[in-house]
Amino acid sequence: MSRRSSSPQHLVGLLVLAACASAWADSRIELRDYCPPGFELTRNNACKLHTLYENYDSLANAGVGGLKTALPRVRDGFSPQQIDLGRYLFFDPLLSGDDSVSCASCHHPDLGFADGRQRSVGIGGAEARRAAPSLWNVAFLGKFFWDGRAGSLEEQMQGPLYDAREMGSNPVQLLADIVANDTYERLFRDAYPGSIGPASLGQVYTAIAAFQTSLISLNSRYDQYAHGYDGALTENEKAGMNVFRSFVARCAECHTPPLFTNQQVAVIGVQEPDGRSFDPGAETVSENPGLRGGFKVPSLRNVALTAPYMHSGTFDTLREAAEFYTLGRGHALPQAEEDRVSIHWHIWEPNLRAEELDRIVDFLGTLTDERFKPQVPAAVPSGLPPVGPLPETPTPSLGQSN
Repeated sequence: MSRRSSSPQHLVGLLVLAACASAWADSRIELRDYCPPGFELTRNNACKLHTLYENYDSLANAGVGGLKTALPRVRDGFSPQQIDLGRYLFFDPLLSGDDSVSCASCHHPDLGFADGRQRSVGIGGAEARRAAPSLWNVAFLGKFFWDGRAGSLEEQMQGPLYDAREMGSNPVQLLADIVANDTYERLFRDAYPGSIGPASLGQVYTAIAAFQTSLISLNSRYDQYAHGYDGALTENEKAGMNVFRSFVARCAECHTPPLFTNQQVAVIGVQEPDGRSFDPGAETVSENPGLRGGFKVPSLRNVALTAPYMHSGTFDTLREAAEFYTLGRGHALPQAEEDRVSIHWHIWEPNLRAEELDRIVDFLGTLTDERFKPQVPAAVPSGLPPVGPLPETPTPSLGQSN
């Protein structure tokens, strides 16, 4: 229900309930003074990430990504308090225009930080334009959104926060709701000591970005194998890795280890499901006709958890997604669109056998790692139910041919 239309009696009741909920939450919520797993707390109260990939100095965007390839530069250095404040904000429906959805409604930790839908659902049941991408390892990314139009997490988050089809708020309302909440007022003082006055929008964006950069997934069975434990992968999974990295399949040339993305925009010719109109993708942002139908190459980390696949949610299983790449250039597009797009030259016709596709799927399953999955707060400062609505049944992510 919107907080803008109700009877006076109902509004009084809501105010009483909100005050009680706020007081209840305030008595229980304190920001953590320690870093998330994988981070070291420095003497200046900053959280610094440490991974075994620091031992390698080879370029992360060179070649097809060897087993000892370094990661791109990471964004870290936030305080534990800023990260934890961001966690509460991320799960709090107060940030939406009608108190019904949170950031986690489309990026839930139990769904690979996606939402299991072809297209995300925002306030009032409105459908978003594209599928929700996973947030795992966004600390290493330099471009955001499927069309790459945002250059920072702070810029990116303003899209869903203020989009009428997603969270449906606006800067004035969002800040007013935060400032009016006594618990948030206290938590912002703890997260930004020395700041003068009430919370600012910049502090809201920084805190959410701080939390998102703590979502690190780098200890999968693949990583254990890459760092020297041969027994981490089965023989089928090793065979799948070899197909994945081969110069026939060419998967790794776009999904480059160890991040499993080269962070570039690629035109691969995916069809839109259910007869939807063609999505021009990055062409709209770049005004470059050569990027018509182009979308950012997503990381494949935890990909087995994030079905359906592609910007459009076109494929229900990894097997279907893998098979798409072996069926030939432009095979899925209407002729009128095929003639207007410049499909990436790697999308050719490798003629992979069914067994090879199955082995690729086996290998992709080794990229799952949720050891550092954050805790969903039992309560958020608004007193609203954390998270918001989720799909009743997540879409299955795997699929093998018979």
